[in-house]
Amino acid sequence: MNYWELCRLFAPEITLVLTAGLVLLLDLARGRGVPNRQRMGLAAALASAGCLIAWAFLFMSETRATTLLNGMGVIDPQTNFLKQVLLLLTILTAMISIETEFTDHVGEYFALLLLATVGMMFLVSSENILMIFVSLELLSLSLYVMTAFNKRNPQSAEAALKYFLFGGMAAAFTLFGLSLVYGLSGETSLREIARQLPSHARDPLFLLALLMTVVGFGFKVAAVPFHLWAPDAYQGAPLPSAAFIASGSKVASFFILAKFMMIGLAGTEGSAAWCAFASGWVPALAVLAALSMLLGNLAAIAQKSVRRLLAYSAIAQAGYMLVGLLAHTPQGLASMLYYVITYALTTIGAFAVVAVVQEKSGDDSLAALAGLRQRSPLLAGCMMIFMLSLAGIPPLAGFFGKFYLFTAALNSDAKSLGLLWLVILAIAMSAVSLYYYLQVLKAVFVHAAPPEAPALTMATSTRLVLILLALAVVLLGAVPGTLLEKILSTIP
Repeated sequence: MNYWELCRLFAPEITLVLTAGLVLLLDLARGRGVPNRQRMGLAAALASAGCLIAWAFLFMSETRATTLLNGMGVIDPQTNFLKQVLLLLTILTAMISIETEFTDHVGEYFALLLLATVGMMFLVSSENILMIFVSLELLSLSLYVMTAFNKRNPQSAEAALKYFLFGGMAAAFTLFGLSLVYGLSGETSLREIARQLPSHARDPLFLLALLMTVVGFGFKVAAVPFHLWAPDAYQGAPLPSAAFIASGSKVASFFILAKFMMIGLAGTEGSAAWCAFASGWVPALAVLAALSMLLGNLAAIAQKSVRRLLAYSAIAQAGYMLVGLLAHTPQGLASMLYYVITYALTTIGAFAVVAVVQEKSGDDSLAALAGLRQRSPLLAGCMMIFMLSLAGIPPLAGFFGKFYLFTAALNSDAKSLGLLWLVILAIAMSAVSLYYYLQVLKAVFVHAAPPEAPALTMATSTRLVLILLALAVVLLGAVPGTLLEKILSTIP
């Protein structure tokens, strides 16, 4: 395969890199002296245009599966679909960024947003542990800097430092784990690794490798006990950065976790059946799922900051997503992807509402949402849809997402219902989560707005994004098959 063929196959990623350079150049050459809101709008429009061009390349690409350089790149319908989802999330993040004025370095911010997207796109299209690690680091380094971008808020630097320190330690664990996997199998391709590892399933080195990789990936998905960075990052980072960490990063991280476990560690699953645990990656992730649902939901109850509440909610949601992965079946993978995609859309919407309120009031507490139904019926209505979807209330997307996840987990072992204990725990914790989501809606619809509450106005782009996201959450709940069938059609 020649270089021209490689450039053609990776045209979307190349487009984003060129767009990142163009955003930097134009902002440096023409942006100085222009009002920040206008600079944000122009940079967001240019970044979105680059994403749309990249999406067009994906739409026109071949549907046949192509594997490059021992799994370094895999081009198939599944990866193309996920890349399209990531591009959509990037566009939505760029649009809600116009609402906020947290930095004078507009070009640098949007360049980092695009480079993080490139890292995610390479991540989902790789089946080689070397490329997986490099892509993770490109994504992580971009997110660390994006977290620290608000120099006007000391919490931003503190959050970025914690994120970086935990991330650096997790990267070391991941690298050691992957090196042990390579040492045991002699391969870097996930499919080749799967042929070699089952014979080492009882080897202490394999168990150590499994532990280290679970630590690394557990950090990326913010699963307990590797979640400590998330509350501070969600609260201290600029709102668009926090929204992107909670959405696009989640989609890419969960997909590569599923691919690594289901393809690379195939044959070493073990069992997470109640009182019948058998060593493997399934019981390890089952423990993480249970702890994440417990701690995430219980800790969220005590939060007064909406952003920290969403952070602990994200930790709990990671537990639900892991339930679908534990099924390690095509149905389980499809249900996990459906849930993580709909969750990403819902979370961006929730952060967009908080962005409007915080930009006007300077506060992200529940008290700042008081009387939102009077101050902005649109924001109140959208927030209601997003919160109820996260809580799993029908007929919204969150309800059907959880229903598919739990069904897939039970169907994976229909005779003995080995994962029934985890599904029961997940349903119980979903009931607990309803309490703190209703606390948000209580502030929005029941509490009266204080007399000094500022008027709430928003950019046209933010208004459009909120309406589209609210409609998407409702439609994907009312007609869930539209997305689920698309996901199932891409799973080989």
